Amino acid sequence: VKMKLSCLVNLTGAFSIAGIHWYHGTEGYIEPDCPCLAVCYDNGRCQIMRDENDHNPVLIDTGMNVVCIQWNHCGSVLAVAGSLKATSQDKDVNIVQFYTPFGEHLRTLKVPGKQIAALSWEGSGLKIALAVDSYIYFANIRPDYKWGYCSNTVVYAYTRPDRPEYCVVFWDTKNNEKYVKYVKSLISITTYGDFCVLATKADENQPQYVLVLCNSIGTPLDPKYIDIGPLFVTMTKTHVIAASKEAFYIWQYRVAKKLTAMEINQVARTRKEGRERIYHIDDTPSGSADGHLDYSRATEGTRDPICAITASDKILLVGRESGTIQRYSLPSVGIVQKYTLNCRAYQLSLNCNSSRVAIIDLSGVLTFFDLDTRVVDSTGQQVIGEQLKLERKDVWDMKWAKDNPDLFAMMEKTRMYVFRNLDPEEPIQTSGYICNFEDLEIKSVLLDEILKNPEHPNKDYIINFEIRSLRDSRALIEKVGIAESSQFIEDNPHPRLWRLLAEAALQKLDLQTAEQAFVRCKDYQGIKFVKRLGNLQSESMKQAEVAAYFSRFEEAERMYLDMDRRDLAIGLRIKLGDWFRVLQLLKTGSGDSDDALLEQAHNAIGDYFADRQKWLNAVQYYVQGRNQERLAECYYMLEDYQGLENLANSLPENNKLLPDIAYMFVRVGMCEQAVSAFLKCNRPKDAVDTCVHLNQWNKAVELAKNHNMKEIGSLLARYASHLLEKNKILDAIELYRKANYFFEAAKLMFKIADEEAKKRTKPLRVKKLYVLSALLIEQCHEQMQNAQRGKVKGKSSETASALAGLLEDDVLSSTNRFADNAWRGAEAYHFFILAQRQLYKGYVDAALKTALHLRDYEDIIPAVEIYSLLALCACANRAFDICSKAFVKLESLETLRSEQRQQYEDLALEIFTRHCPTYNKKSDLDDVLESGDGKLPVCVATGDPILEYRFWMCSVCKHCMKAKEASNYNFCPLCHSTA
Repeated sequence: VKMKLSCLVNLTGAFSIAGIHWYHGTEGYIEPDCPCLAVCYDNGRCQIMRDENDHNPVLIDTGMNVVCIQWNHCGSVLAVAGSLKATSQDKDVNIVQFYTPFGEHLRTLKVPGKQIAALSWEGSGLKIALAVDSYIYFANIRPDYKWGYCSNTVVYAYTRPDRPEYCVVFWDTKNNEKYVKYVKSLISITTYGDFCVLATKADENQPQYVLVLCNSIGTPLDPKYIDIGPLFVTMTKTHVIAASKEAFYIWQYRVAKKLTAMEINQVARTRKEGRERIYHIDDTPSGSADGHLDYSRATEGTRDPICAITASDKILLVGRESGTIQRYSLPSVGIVQKYTLNCRAYQLSLNCNSSRVAIIDLSGVLTFFDLDTRVVDSTGQQVIGEQLKLERKDVWDMKWAKDNPDLFAMMEKTRMYVFRNLDPEEPIQTSGYICNFEDLEIKSVLLDEILKNPEHPNKDYIINFEIRSLRDSRALIEKVGIAESSQFIEDNPHPRLWRLLAEAALQKLDLQTAEQAFVRCKDYQGIKFVKRLGNLQSESMKQAEVAAYFSRFEEAERMYLDMDRRDLAIGLRIKLGDWFRVLQLLKTGSGDSDDALLEQAHNAIGDYFADRQKWLNAVQYYVQGRNQERLAECYYMLEDYQGLENLANSLPENNKLLPDIAYMFVRVGMCEQAVSAFLKCNRPKDAVDTCVHLNQWNKAVELAKNHNMKEIGSLLARYASHLLEKNKILDAIELYRKANYFFEAAKLMFKIADEEAKKRTKPLRVKKLYVLSALLIEQCHEQMQNAQRGKVKGKSSETASALAGLLEDDVLSSTNRFADNAWRGAEAYHFFILAQRQLYKGYVDAALKTALHLRDYEDIIPAVEIYSLLALCACANRAFDICSKAFVKLESLETLRSEQRQQYEDLALEIFTRHCPTYNKKSDLDDVLESGDGKLPVCVATGDPILEYRFWMCSVCKHCMKAKEASNYNFCPLCHSTA
């Protein structure tokens, strides 16, 4: 592959490659699609490509003679070593330049010696080895980590090989908990107070950026989209300021507080468009409301770009590459002053009263500038602002104290110095990054150690240092005594030192000094505590209170018990929430202990176990604490429904806990227990709803009837229609049957039977369906008669009861064709099947008699089938006159097609040309049948009319059977009920 080299464009002459290094990618990339193949020539021209075919590489002109190049362990920094012609001297100066993969220059390192030959990174990227002449030099690298510190939380970012995003960890150092967020294209992390701002790129392809305001656990509170690249970000209590090289953007962020409706309206009215403003660095805003979001001006170039920013509540400082610092007022943003420095700022930092600024430049030199001093310059002009004399080299971090404008800490190589009024204290050996400096204590974090294993940060990597005045005061108090120490603290006042004195005085019970010291450090609680101590008579009581104040609870408790004040010991433990100890103390006491307190202790321990989901342990304590509410919850969580039922049974009626327990039973489908609980608290409607919900319709109907509820019919209808919609007719029948709505069930059953009959399926199945329908109608009749009997129980008139029963039947019969004679369908199919069985067995006479009955059932069985069977039986019985009548009927049927009718006519012709259609046999029965004195009962076993006076009648379907036949059957041939 021939590689295109863009870095040598417009150059002539022969140049050789000084170094080539391709980052392996095993530690992840700082951005997706990040350049990683670096090629550098000896003339200082360098290009960094994404791969060997990259047509748009990053180009760098280092301006020096290059010897070698190398990436660090994670591909975030490229070190370029070589020499540079010094302007003043003849000999070359050895230097190492550091660049990002995108060609941004980070730092320059000057190296002593004649000729640098090679360089190599240490595996963690924290050291670099340089070969110069016959020596090896080692330099410590202080990576510019993306990190911050807000409200006890260290926020840091790192890359992982398995993910393209940055992994941002919010590590709460107090509770040792961590929250992880994955952020794409993270640019920087800025923190202040309780909040943190993550600056990210919104989209790879478009130049849009996002500032995300987060709280200390990483929850995004407010994102703001901006169109300038946030290369520099700083924040104060109220503002976030982001700057590109040409412009700066100011956002007055608002954090959700609980506001009343009136305040919200006020905020809405007074909320100027001053929430977001943008200014070009070359503009001179006056501070009136002229700031607005005009990005067109913000993207215009400048000859003197921004290189650093910092802000406090009152002022904003913007550093430019020429060394100028522009001072703006906040929040109005008007330009106040311009200062000139003799260096290019890399990092700016304001002290707590905004009177001084610390400047760290690109080569790590720390200088200070007093912003408000008026001095006369060399030309005799009075100017504001003065460069202070102090200068320190190799500085990589500094932090002003939050509570003293003259106090700051700085990191120089591997030492930390604390300065008071520009005078250093003795250094402390450490490589920590400074998180916080207040109350004469410095908190620093060993980020290098944390980022070796970023997923498991260790509390040992957070280090607290006390500054000398605090250490001295503590030593003085211990050795010399309180009176002398107070004089020293008077001379070096600080709230932290006064608090130290107050605590020491308390230990010695010197209440007067303690009170004065608490007043000096404005500790109101401390003053109140001293006053309370002054009111106590006993010395030992005071000592016990002091021990408790200093969190020496065991000692305080022991003192209380020695004074025989068990009540105070218990009170102390209650305050601490140590209920196990409270229980111990209550049990060890002589005499009756306070029952209410015992119950409270048992319940609190129950809560302790319940919070940890140890329900079994919780139950034991809740039982002793008689806490039925929590007990129910525990039984439910344990799925101990027997225990829950026993609890419900033990509760008095209408107890407020009963509905909750009932709903617990409902949730697990235990209908009976739920119903009894609802009834116990007098909520029958809920009980019925539960039965409906759990499909216990018979129970629902029973309850509704017992409690005279009107809506049960509508409930049933609703559920039945739901079932019918889904075509679950049999389920609907079962529902009505269970709910004792037999008539509705029968109607549906008849519908199914009719449909089955139309399908011409097995006659036996159709008969069974009609029998079931008829049985339901019988149950309906019985139900009505019982209801009537119940109504007229008090009255003597039996005729009234009978009449009412007849009236009910009348109502039924008018609404349905089957209600009048429910058994017709069953009878029709019974005789239809019986006639065929008899015919096939050869009992042709019996078959004919049975088939003759079918003539009455043309509304149930199609006439074609009835008369075809009749013709067949008559023909077999040589009764050609009946056969002839059957054929006449068949030929006259309108439902037949013409070819079918033709077939019947042909068959009739064939039969009756051979046999004359006359009937010779005349039985003794015919006379009776023809006399027409009323219909005789028909034997359901044989199909014969019953002429005897003694016969058997079925108790269910009221059909008859000849006495001699009855002995052959154990059940009714029609309805199959037991004989």
